Amino acid sequence: MEAGQGSAIAQFLPLIMLFGIFYFLIIRPQQKQQKDHREMIEGLQKGDKVITSGGLIADIIKVEEESIKIKLNDSTIVKLDRNFVTKKVEFGNEDA
Repeated sequence: MEAGQGSAIAQFLPLIMLFGIFYFLIIRPQQKQQKDHREMIEGLQKGDKVITSGGLIADIIKVEEESIKIKLNDSTIVKLDRNFVTKKVEFGNEDA
């Protein structure tokens, strides 16, 4: 019985190692990226310049609970769901 249990563990060891590699190379970095994005969205403020998931670069003029109002140009103001903000453009990096 002891030898049978040892070989069963040996058979599953490569599968366990593969899952460990998968976790550290794919799942964990993705969770960190989601956490960073969520923190960025929660920290949005009036005056920030953002890039939307549609590729629009806009200035935030009002932050609401579930959405933000953004200014696309001098005459166009739209309401955008917070989840559609891809990233915040840092000052000095407007050409991104």
